[in-house]
Amino acid sequence: MPRWLRDNLLSVAMLGAFLVFPVLQSVFGWQVHNEELTRYGAEPLSWWAYLGTGHFAEAVFENWESEFLQMGGYVLLTAYLVQKGSAESKPPDETDRPEDNRDHAAPDSPWPVRVGGLPLVVYRNSLAIALLMIFGGAFLGHLFGGVTAYNQEEALASGAAPISAWQFLGTSDFWFQSMQNWQSEFLAVGALILLSIVLRQHASPGVQAGHRAARADERLSGQAATGSRFAKHTLYGLSTYSP
Repeated sequence: MPRWLRDNLLSVAMLGAFLVFPVLQSVFGWQVHNEELTRYGAEPLSWWAYLGTGHFAEAVFENWESEFLQMGGYVLLTAYLVQKGSAESKPPDETDRPEDNRDHAAPDSPWPVRVGGLPLVVYRNSLAIALLMIFGGAFLGHLFGGVTAYNQEEALASGAAPISAWQFLGTSDFWFQSMQNWQSEFLAVGALILLSIVLRQHASPGVQAGHRAARADERLSGQAATGSRFAKHTLYGLSTYSP
């Protein structure tokens, strides 16, 4: 196996799955949509034409919306909140990585760390910003795809006049679609956070880190505050300590 592939195999596997599943979704969605059109006496669409419909866009973007809200929310919440013993949480007394602090900037540090100011603020929050921006784009895709699908369904069923995206935003239909996805995403993350306290997965780096953190907490219980902080930084493999 080429080294570049071995070093990036996790990303390749995830993106490969991403490329496969939307194609399958489009095929099955195309069949479902054509069945609906046939019921109303309308002409079925080709697969290529189906890709431009609101039916397909709504189905894709309402899922992307919930996924990126979940991940953006997870990144933000884990920056400020902790869950003792969980592999998905940082240790209770850990704040930020020393290498992201301007006081620890080196010649090979990223440009925002060396410059400081607004670039550093953006850099320190860049992952959450990127995820939530993708969420915002997916939210709009869901909204505009959804209103197109809604208008087509209403026109076929009753000949109703179309509504605007702003009007669709105020419907129960739109928010029902969103909430049914949002609740499941946060349930899954909450389950992962809590289950990783007591359950393990061999060779998973996050779970191994959580196990080491839990053992560190046990070993440090009862020690003096300053000594505990110094020992815990040593156990977690951090190279700096400040009381």
